[in-house]
Amino acid sequence: MNGLSKLQSYGLAAISCGIALPVAWPIDAPASCFLLAVMVSSLFGGLGPGLLSVALSAIGYEHFFLWRTAPPAHEPAAFFRFAAFLVATLLVTGLMDLKRRAEQSRTHAEEALRQANSDLARVSRVTTMGELTASLAHEVNQPIAAAVTDANTCMRWLTREAPDLEEAREAALRTIKDVTRAAEIISRVRQIFKKGTPERELVDVNEIIREMEVLVRAESTRYSIAVDTDLLANLPDVMADRLQLQQVLMNLIVNSVDAMRDMEGTRELTIRSQQTEDGQLMVSVSDTGVGLPPQQAEQIFDAFFTTKPQGTGMGLRISRSIVESHGGRIWAATNSPRGAIFLLTLPAKADGHEQ
Repeated sequence: MNGLSKLQSYGLAAISCGIALPVAWPIDAPASCFLLAVMVSSLFGGLGPGLLSVALSAIGYEHFFLWRTAPPAHEPAAFFRFAAFLVATLLVTGLMDLKRRAEQSRTHAEEALRQANSDLARVSRVTTMGELTASLAHEVNQPIAAAVTDANTCMRWLTREAPDLEEAREAALRTIKDVTRAAEIISRVRQIFKKGTPERELVDVNEIIREMEVLVRAESTRYSIAVDTDLLANLPDVMADRLQLQQVLMNLIVNSVDAMRDMEGTRELTIRSQQTEDGQLMVSVSDTGVGLPPQQAEQIFDAFFTTKPQGTGMGLRISRSIVESHGGRIWAATNSPRGAIFLLTLPAKADGHEQ
């Protein structure tokens, strides 16, 4: 509807009226045919081409049909029909232009809403990553420190009176491995921070879980939290936006870590992936933290509802929006004997292609 140039739009008006004339002549139905031409011109061209179509239709109607009887009859009824035709075409042109403008406004509003949601989700990601800054620095520092140690070891083997090339080679390989690990962690963090339009592809959910586990490893170690993953082998892929799923899982895991920071006794974080009886993928994140607010298990997904002193109350709301946009569902329940469990389901790749 917005793909025609101005010249094409006015050309369409002329062509529509040109087609309406020979169609209307044998059936003597000028009003219907020209009115259809006006509607097409206004719908696809806008107000200007619509008015041009009205003018051409009026000329064609007056010249070929108004005095068609032989001899011509100057009946008042003919003038009234012509006047009614002009009023109808002008009214249709105005209404079609209003409809066209309303659709354009709605399209712009929807695009603005999508952009706002995308920006809000990115702010939430940045906020969550900000909470993990110290842990991420520690996680990156470990392989870098190991790489420095291995590089020094390699140098010692090479500077001996009788250089041990095999040992030096092993130390060099360890250095490469450590640096690669640090680069992978940095790459994951950059991916989470990046801004872009959602792109859906086949995604391995187990791989995303392992990536998020690496990012929160230092934080969990800091608070003596045992992290256990129980991932179903050969889990089907899902058609999803990888970055958005990372955000959902990162938010759930960070929330679980926060819930156990000040708890006495065993602190366990368990992440499971499985497949339901109807073929959907299910991921659960359970902890032994403070648990859900009494009688507020559903409210925690509401916007601005938070139990954290410095929380924004948007993390779980955004997570629910992301999961539902992928055709899935997310909910929370009480974990036994204590804590909370968050579960989400996603359609497997066979269903995900429909999204």
